[in-house]
Amino acid sequence: MRCPLEKSFTGDKMVKVVLPDESIIDVPKGKTVYEIAQQISQGLADAAIAAKIDGKLVDLHYVIEEDVKLEILTNKSEEALHVLNHSAAHIMAGAVVDLFPDAKPTIGPSIDPVGFYYDFYVEEPFTQEDLERIQKRVEEIILEDTEFIREEMSLSEAIKHYEKEDINKFKVEILKETEEKEISFYSHGDGAFKDLCRGPHLPTTKKVKAVKILNASSAFWRADAARESLQRVYGVAFFTSKELKKHINMLEEAKKRDHRILGRQLDLFDTADEWGPGMPIIYPKGRAILEVMRDFWNKEHEKAGYDLVQTPHVYKEIVWQTSGHTDYYIENMFPINLQGEKWFVKPMNCPGHMLIFNRRTYSYRELPVRIGEMGTVYRNELSGVLHGLFRIQSITQDDAHLFMLPDQLEDEIVGVIEMVNHFYKVFGFTDWEFFISTKPERAIGTEEGWNHAIDSLKNALVRAGQQYKIKEGEGVFYGPKIDVDVKDAIGRRWQLATIQVDFNLPDRFDINYIGEDGQKHRPYVIHRVIYGATERFLAILVEHYAGKLPVWLSPTQAIIIPITDNQIEYAKKVSHELKQAGIRAEPDLSGDRMEYKIRHATMQKIPYIINVGEKEVESKNIAVRSRGNKVEFGVNIRDFIRKVLKEIGEYK
Repeated sequence: MRCPLEKSFTGDKMVKVVLPDESIIDVPKGKTVYEIAQQISQGLADAAIAAKIDGKLVDLHYVIEEDVKLEILTNKSEEALHVLNHSAAHIMAGAVVDLFPDAKPTIGPSIDPVGFYYDFYVEEPFTQEDLERIQKRVEEIILEDTEFIREEMSLSEAIKHYEKEDINKFKVEILKETEEKEISFYSHGDGAFKDLCRGPHLPTTKKVKAVKILNASSAFWRADAARESLQRVYGVAFFTSKELKKHINMLEEAKKRDHRILGRQLDLFDTADEWGPGMPIIYPKGRAILEVMRDFWNKEHEKAGYDLVQTPHVYKEIVWQTSGHTDYYIENMFPINLQGEKWFVKPMNCPGHMLIFNRRTYSYRELPVRIGEMGTVYRNELSGVLHGLFRIQSITQDDAHLFMLPDQLEDEIVGVIEMVNHFYKVFGFTDWEFFISTKPERAIGTEEGWNHAIDSLKNALVRAGQQYKIKEGEGVFYGPKIDVDVKDAIGRRWQLATIQVDFNLPDRFDINYIGEDGQKHRPYVIHRVIYGATERFLAILVEHYAGKLPVWLSPTQAIIIPITDNQIEYAKKVSHELKQAGIRAEPDLSGDRMEYKIRHATMQKIPYIINVGEKEVESKNIAVRSRGNKVEFGVNIRDFIRKVLKEIGEYK
């Protein structure tokens, strides 16, 4: 079925279309979304890029056959960049096939928060020259200003299309696994390139105003290292060249802040593969930062009434069978054979917390119970997805499980939200966003339980004064959740905190409390993290601050540099005095020249560089160089200590 944009299927029957402002218009059955946009205003039709019908994204040529809720999307809409980048991926795939006729396109989604990629099976990896040719061809296709045409066929016809025409075994594999009976394709231009795709797409190629092909890397089909090696081409698209330029500048700035480079430069950590991919080694200075994060976490959780625990790194198989991990997560787990018994290294801390709660019987009077742990877990990830500290296999999570009565759920969520806000403010972030993910198609638990949990999440956010967005159907099968996205200094968003209602583990571990009626009842359980993974949070902090961590987080807060060897003992004395006061200080006693020591300390981004020469020894003072090369002479040591401790205490 070919569906060009302007084609209308006008009928006699009228249908009701509800607009976002709740107004209702009557239109003839068979009208396209584009025609309805024209009926509202030609300006809206010209600006339209796609639409939502009853919350589902559709093309402008979607035909209205019944009463619906309709939202016309423009480039100002929240989903606009997703549709734009999806269309750009389609254009790029067509460009690649034009230039490399033997290339086999596989999958090509848009990616969060912005951008796209497409995987291709090709004989040789793409070179930089190839990428430049692809960029040029993409720009040509855009200027052709041709429609995206949707075509539908039966599943058998679709399989035949790829088996006989394109001989694309990857698309055939996808089709043979689908349960859908009708399959949609999209083409543009002369229709020579036809792509298996659900859509939606922009009305025409020219709506893609600015696009950049970024790079190419290796990938595996279905993320399986035993399968075919593919070439993944990345790109990004925007509605204006100004937005694209801003994004490219951000990417350049991100390269300068790359935590993998800064981690080595600042002597914090390394993630080299020779000792084990995804198993980072944390050096003393990196460990110092993690200890500050841990101490702050412990203090705040103890103040908030959490019981802090420690659970084993390995459990017998029966624990993971009880939790369901051996059924749903076993490919990500590390098995161990101990004297003929199968054990697993823990990929999550949750079962241990269930066992701790179950160690005795709680009364309803004792709830809520809050259990927290900085626990290291291990997840078997494919080497291709590992990336610095952002994606590793040895992960320390700041897990907590809260056990409560149903009518305590909202209050407990408010408490977690307030803690999340406090943490991110202290660590120097200024912008974060809350999302609620609701019930997916497949879910456990009662409808009543889901509704109560979702309402509690919403009410808690309102009580905490937080705006939020809904991700319909994106909750996990065992409960709804809140996710928190944090924006860093250069505008990138990182998903950090999660507040998850869990209907699964309480049932699996038979978690109960004794209610007022003397009977056993199932508590509500919240599983939450704030850092997420401490190693990843450390990497984000390093990039957020470009390595210039605030004084309270800096692994070395002050370094003492003697001008000559005659001041070495005084430098040691000053360092000792600062350490005794609780300041992380060290003397530089290397044989390098003073100028080199200062330059090195500056490169290490140490907040305070203290010089001591003959005058400082005689006056028993110090010369302090702070960031920005501001130098103060004749500084009293006790005054300096008070100043730095104040900065540390106020988390400046």
